[in-house]
Amino acid sequence: MPNNIDSKCKLCRRAGEKLFLKGDRCLSPKCAMVRRPYAPGIHGHTPSRGGSEFGRQLAMKQKIKRLYGVMERQFRHHFDEVRNIPGVTGDQLLSRLERRLDNVIYRLGFAASRAQAKQLVSHKMFLVNGVRMNIPSYEIRVNDIISLKQIKKEKQFFKDQEELLKNKKDVPHWLSLDAEKQTGKVLAMPGREDVGVRVDAQMVVEYYSK
Repeated sequence: MPNNIDSKCKLCRRAGEKLFLKGDRCLSPKCAMVRRPYAPGIHGHTPSRGGSEFGRQLAMKQKIKRLYGVMERQFRHHFDEVRNIPGVTGDQLLSRLERRLDNVIYRLGFAASRAQAKQLVSHKMFLVNGVRMNIPSYEIRVNDIISLKQIKKEKQFFKDQEELLKNKKDVPHWLSLDAEKQTGKVLAMPGREDVGVRVDAQMVVEYYSK
């Protein structure tokens, strides 16, 4: 399973905003976007020009890829999955990325970041509709139930998470969470407004259409 091993803080600084790639650190004064809110590199302080249309499209593609922690080949695969689905292709792409199992685990609060959620899924910690699933990119559908394996609930990590889940107030409207049973359910299809970060997926459509 390929991963981007670049500094996550530099990825946020390159995007120009927090992508929340390092969990709780992103909410603390240690966040790189608080300490150094400019692009990385020797020319980071230099105001950049608008750039070409192609450059802006490429930057947007990279931003969305980094937000969801996917590499180019898998990102293109997600795009090919949705390009022929009726509707706005950019919105369909964001919906597909939101419905990745690792992202749903993160949105429910079982993990502090998408990278951590990917690791937990890969280690077979969760069930989807009662079936063990270890594929982070698995596509979750409406009415699917995601649950923590019973045997894993005794681990200290998840005991600590249970307290956090009980106090979690920002569960997306398209998901429901039962903190005591440590289960979640998909209530509806997520939309563009559910991403939480400023993105324009139609720029990605234009990029791949060249």
